[in-house]
Amino acid sequence: MKRLLNTLYVTSEGAYLAREGETVVVRVEHETKLRVPIHTLGGIVCFGPVLCSPPLLGLCGERNVTVSFLSQHGRFLARVHGPVSGNVLLRRAQYRRADDLQQSAELARAVVIAKIANCRTVLLRVLRDQPELPGADAVDQVVRILARKLDDLREPGDLETVRGHEGIAARAYFDAFDHLIVAQKEDFWFHGRNRRPPLDNMNALLSFLYTLLVHDVSSALEAVGLDPAVGYLHRDRPGRPGLALDLMEELRPFLADRLALSLVNRKQLQGDEFQKTESGAVMMEDAARKTVLVAYQKRKQEEIQHPFLGEKIAIGLVPHAQALLLARHLRGDLDGYPPFLWK
Repeated sequence: MKRLLNTLYVTSEGAYLAREGETVVVRVEHETKLRVPIHTLGGIVCFGPVLCSPPLLGLCGERNVTVSFLSQHGRFLARVHGPVSGNVLLRRAQYRRADDLQQSAELARAVVIAKIANCRTVLLRVLRDQPELPGADAVDQVVRILARKLDDLREPGDLETVRGHEGIAARAYFDAFDHLIVAQKEDFWFHGRNRRPPLDNMNALLSFLYTLLVHDVSSALEAVGLDPAVGYLHRDRPGRPGLALDLMEELRPFLADRLALSLVNRKQLQGDEFQKTESGAVMMEDAARKTVLVAYQKRKQEEIQHPFLGEKIAIGLVPHAQALLLARHLRGDLDGYPPFLWK
């Protein structure tokens, strides 16, 4: 299994990243703040007005270190990476599968089953850990709805049918999400998913974590030779990483939603670390972003036993494991794609 590498997150406005031999150097106002050997990095994520020297970008391309540029508030802008890796035959198999709507529906069904099952696990764990949870009856009702959706997905269906079940399950899950927030309710609540822009603190936090996750999933897909843009549940749309969004669906409850709830319920984030603009959009301030980035990195270093591979891996390697399993399925080495089912 691949070794877990670090991701360098640069949030300092006006920072300049340069190359010194085999090292990434971060300078702010001509003062060196950090030196990181390139071989320890799996990716670099730059927030806001951050500059990178051409020699550094060349080094990152040679060493398969993806550099992503995001707005100051976490909106994806662009990615820079080296030559596409992997066998062209694998990508051709990926494209052929995407052109076949029935085969696309089968892959989409596997992803949606895992997403619903993992959402259900989030709710069940909260009910187990907090038996006196206000709104427990409403949460339990959603658990039952998700169980019925899993039953509905046992039999193959066309792509629109799969999407229909996914949409109903997602709405039910997010209807229960506000009950899972048990602290700081005056600052953190959830009355439905909104984005572009997020209109409340919780949605701003979720959107930020989803941005980090899609970066990791895209990098994992590229590392095994798959094209992040060509998906099965998420169909082709210019500028959209469809396959990355597919794989992210099954990982969001486990890697993002649980972390968001933990940060709020343990009061690691405060309401005054979010800012509402004149347009009504809510943005995270720098201190909040740094808290989330540290927590996300720590979470990725924890170990779990992968449900299909049967071996212990760092959580940060789960996207790579799933990308590898998908590649094996598309090559014909596995009869079906085994999605990530959190236990």
